[in-house]
Parts: sequence; structure tokens; C-alpha cells
Amino acid sequence: MQKRIYLESLGCAKNQVDSEILLSYAIDRGYEVVSDPGKASLIVVNSCGFIEDAKKESIETVLSFRKLYPHAYIVLAGCLSERYMDQMDFEEVDAMFGNRDLSEFPKVLEASERGDKYFLHPDYPGGMYDERCDRKILLSLPKSAYLKISEGCNHRCAYCAIPIIRGSLRSRPKESLVKEAEELLKSGVYEINIVAQDLAAYGTDWDGKSHFVDLMDALSSLDGDFVLRMLYIHPDFFPFELLELMKERRKILPYFDIPIQHVDEKVLRPMGRVGDEDTYLDLIGRIRHELPDAVIRSTLMLGFPGEDDESFALLEDFVRKADLDWLGTFLYSREEGTAAWKMRNKKEHDKAHKKARSYQMELEKIQGEVSRKRASMFVGKRFRALVEEKIEGGDALSFGRIYSQAPEVDGVTVIVGGDLKPGDVVDVEITKSMDFDLEGKVIG
Repeated sequence: MQKRIYLESLGCAKNQVDSEILLSYAIDRGYEVVSDPGKASLIVVNSCGFIEDAKKESIETVLSFRKLYPHAYIVLAGCLSERYMDQMDFEEVDAMFGNRDLSEFPKVLEASERGDKYFLHPDYPGGMYDERCDRKILLSLPKSAYLKISEGCNHRCAYCAIPIIRGSLRSRPKESLVKEAEELLKSGVYEINIVAQDLAAYGTDWDGKSHFVDLMDALSSLDGDFVLRMLYIHPDFFPFELLELMKERRKILPYFDIPIQHVDEKVLRPMGRVGDEDTYLDLIGRIRHELPDAVIRSTLMLGFPGEDDESFALLEDFVRKADLDWLGTFLYSREEGTAAWKMRNKKEHDKAHKKARSYQMELEKIQGEVSRKRASMFVGKRFRALVEEKIEGGDALSFGRIYSQAPEVDGVTVIVGGDLKPGDVVDVEITKSMDFDLEGKVIG
């Protein structure tokens, strides 16, 4: 039997880390990782189950693979499987696997080799949580990798299914994270993206105190030419001492991903959040005062129960005042099992959803103007860029990213000049902004 595995990783960066771990277990068992699902004996869909659209995408992906590759052994893994395994009668899959103890994945591999139906829903192992393993493959573009510092969440926002899927917060030991970062750097990684449901909550499950700044201190003290990018810091628990550390440690990029979700108190309080427009504007202002080069990304949720035209007017005002570099908007998804599920029925939800979509389009129009203005501020300045790929047919053209551009979610920089290859790190001078993207020429 030729043991070839293809994995489709859906959802967030944290799920990507899980996918890399699953593939590493497969490699240990003698599997070859292939990029063409048509050549695989085993197809794994590492699913997302966070919101309705993500659940639909996961199911449609499985159905598509089953239709295209009827003889492959298909595994539904990840969040959707974790959340609904006991409720789903999914004949199209041969196995289902939860996401709370990835070290159990070899049992699924064994079942696939026997051709047996297999459904495994392991809980977290006992003791100190640490899912670190020797990641033999990274699914990011060259020289970039994610480092997941914790699992689960204790915030219990009313709309969020993460605690249902991923459980309560479980932080990984600092020593283990430092060791894994060292291994990534030895393998040639330049950009380490630190991810968790909320970075600021790191270590609060141990003694009620955040240990995130201590962790960033340790990571930024490592030797080597590299940068650290922080993703997902809850605005209500922002650790301001982080700003002082960042002034000293240039390896920590001045990039902040702070999901604010809303600014109207009558929407935020039912969400389980404590902020307001003034609080969040003060937070943004303080970050930019302490770190003038700071780039700030946020997300806003539209359509949550209690939102009305007055609420939306506050959001419009906030978006104009906040002057965020990047903003993502999404529509509230009514998820069973969450505290918000009973706040309104389906009919009311569908009606609010239509209204929220019009809000969303208007906000995106406003933010588009803001982001274009913010992008133009980089013109004439010099930055280091990580090259992601060559532009086919271009004369010495490449796609890359500078510090203001996180993987996949922000714009890119078109780099002109140099015989560059993916993974190169070069100095560029930004010559123009193109809507949300930049153009720069190689210098030095």
C-alpha cells in the first residue's frame, strides 16, 4: 500500500498549527505528504466549526473530495468534528477525529490502513498542557511560521463557540515555547507569528496573572536575525507593560491585532465585553503615542442582538476616528450552545442579518478610504521585506510583506528588482501605494 496523505487545512492559523502536527505524526508513520489529493490514499480535512459559513465550507469540502476521489480514505478532523461528532451521521467520511489530543492521531492512521470506520473523540490529556511536537512540515510560505502559545479560552464571550470547541484556557509552558522557537529559528524561519485565542491571557490559567510579557521577553532575547509578530490581543485585557518591552526589543514588530468587535455599550455588555468607544480610542491612541510606527488591525462584528441604527452610527464614528490600518468586518453567526443563542429566534436573526449586511458594506467603504490613506504613509520609507513568491512572467518582480502586512489577511508589497526567491529577506524602499498594496524597490 502506498501511504500518501493530503491535508486540507481550513479556518484559522491555530488550526494550521494543528494541521502541521497531524502531518508530522503521519510522516513519522511513513506517509508521504502530497499536494495533489488525487494521488493520496488518505485525505484529511482539518475543519473549522466556529461560525455557520465555516461549517458549510468544511462540509462542502468533504463532499467534494468524496465525489472526486471515491476510493480515498477521508477523515474529518478539527473543530467541526470536535463540536458535532456525537450528533453527525456523515456517511461520506471514513473517520472523524477531535482536536483536543493530537497525539492520538496515529490511531486514525492505523484505522485508515486497515480500512476501518473510526471515530475518535479524545479529551485533553492530564497534567500540564503542551502539544509541542517536532513539526516536520510547515504550511506557511517560506521563512514564516506560527507558534501557538495556548489553547482554549476563559473569556466566555456570549457569541463565541471557542470554549465549546476548544475548552477552557490551557497555556503551554514557557520553556517549551522557547525551545520550539529555537527549533524554528534553526530551521531558517525569519518571521514567527505568535497566536492564541487571546495572547494577553497567556498563563492566567496558572495563577490568575498574565505571563505574556515575560514570554515575549524570553522569545525576543533569543539569538538570531528574526522578527516576532503578535496576533489576537483582547482589547479589554491589553498588557500596557508590553509597550515598554517593545521599545527595547525591535525584534517584536509594532503590529497589533486587537479584535474590538463593537463600541456601543448596549451591544458590548450582552456580548460579555466591558469596553466602549472612548476606552478603545484611548487604547489605540496610547499605543501610537508610545510606538509611533504602530500598525493596528481590528475586527468588528455586525448584527449582534441589540444593534440598531444608533449603534451603527457609533461604529461609523469610531472607524473614522480610530484611523485603523486594517479592519475586518463579519456578521454575527447565531451558534447553538452559546449564551447569545437564546437572545433572539431564527426569524429575528435572519431579519437582523439582512440589516447588518448593509451596515457591513457601508463600514467597508469607509475603512477602504482609511486603509488607502494609511498605506500611502509608507511611501518614501525603507523597510525589510520577506519575499513570498516570484511573479511569473515579471521582470525581477516578487510579492513580499513588510512589518505592516500580516500573512494572508493584509495587503502585500510588490518588490521590484533583485534576483529574489521565496524566503529572501531584503531591504526595500516603498515607491508607491496601490489601494491596499505597496510597491517597493530593492536597495543595498
